[in-house]
Amino acid sequence: MAYFQTSIFIKNTPEVVFDLSRDIDLHIISTDGTGEKAIAGVTTGLIKMNETVTWQAKHLFKTRLFTSQITAFDFPNTFTDQMIKGDLKSFSHKHTFKRVSGGTLVTDEVNLQAPFGILGKIVMALFLKNYFKGFLERRNEVIKDYAENKNK
Repeated sequence: MAYFQTSIFIKNTPEVVFDLSRDIDLHIISTDGTGEKAIAGVTTGLIKMNETVTWQAKHLFKTRLFTSQITAFDFPNTFTDQMIKGDLKSFSHKHTFKRVSGGTLVTDEVNLQAPFGILGKIVMALFLKNYFKGFLERRNEVIKDYAENKNK
């Protein structure tokens, strides 16, 4: 099992940032380099508690499918999405939004596990963990840009 956490400060309210973080259309914009598309479940707009989305995207030289479900939801404080189908053994992503002076502190906590036993652990340690962390940090920069510059 691998774990990582990221944080970013965004100059807007938790309510705005929370909604941007669960916006399917903005997710597609923020993952432009992977050709990500929502192909089943909620495919546009804001995803809510117990809803699912299936993503199709090219990651690591292969087109992949990933289905996640919102399993916890406390507007505008936190929500969690968990993989219910995909290439990983497990994936859980908790989003937390804390009101601070001048904006919102966004914290992402991700737990993920690769398949294939010891080989999967080695690949996770050498590559996958950093790949996922970089992917999430790039996505958060797009959310920040929209919250601070395009959502006024």
